[in-house]
Amino acid sequence: MDYDERRERLAERLRYELNLSQRVYNAMKNVPRHIFVPERYKIEAYSDTPLPIGFGQTISAPHMVAIMCELLDLREGDKVLEVGTGCGYHAAVVAELVGKSGRVISVEYIPELAEMAKANLSALGYDNVYVVVGDGSKGYPPEAPYDKIYVTASAPDVPQPLVEQLKPGGRMVIPVGEHAQWLIILEKDKKGNIRKKNWGSVRFVPLRGEYGFKSVRY
Repeated sequence: MDYDERRERLAERLRYELNLSQRVYNAMKNVPRHIFVPERYKIEAYSDTPLPIGFGQTISAPHMVAIMCELLDLREGDKVLEVGTGCGYHAAVVAELVGKSGRVISVEYIPELAEMAKANLSALGYDNVYVVVGDGSKGYPPEAPYDKIYVTASAPDVPQPLVEQLKPGGRMVIPVGEHAQWLIILEKDKKGNIRKKNWGSVRFVPLRGEYGFKSVRY
């Protein structure tokens, strides 16, 4: 079975199990996850599981990428902030959803992973993704405000800089908690009022940075 067939089977399974929208289904089917996975794990690229990518980090399980994309309600032309680039896979799926008229600004704490992600995204022609090295828990003020924000690591609480950089009418998806983690959907209305909803239990690596967990060691 080749990679294309494996990817299509995974996308079909996710569509059935998660009742995916056509747009998210298409994005999951279009992004070649095996390109983002280290060589030793490529055989598992289309298993629905997280995989190590080095530096104590993982590439998220495809089902969680799809769920977060659905919860964000990504639209063509959205400007999106991603906190935690990793290997670039999640950013590529989001880039498919926001289209050429949209932008994904992704902040990665670990320089080596940022370089890996840039190489992966460049090889696949995702020129609407901009990867920067920095403390993503502080957001990325030069490009703020953002239509949507999502975080790929668990924070002790929702970092205030991210709330401030979210546009009125925008939405954020972020895992919160250490031992017990919850996926929080945060919405900011047109007047700037904040509403939070708890989607459910999840498991992510810890967020690093000023507003992340201070005791993380790698």
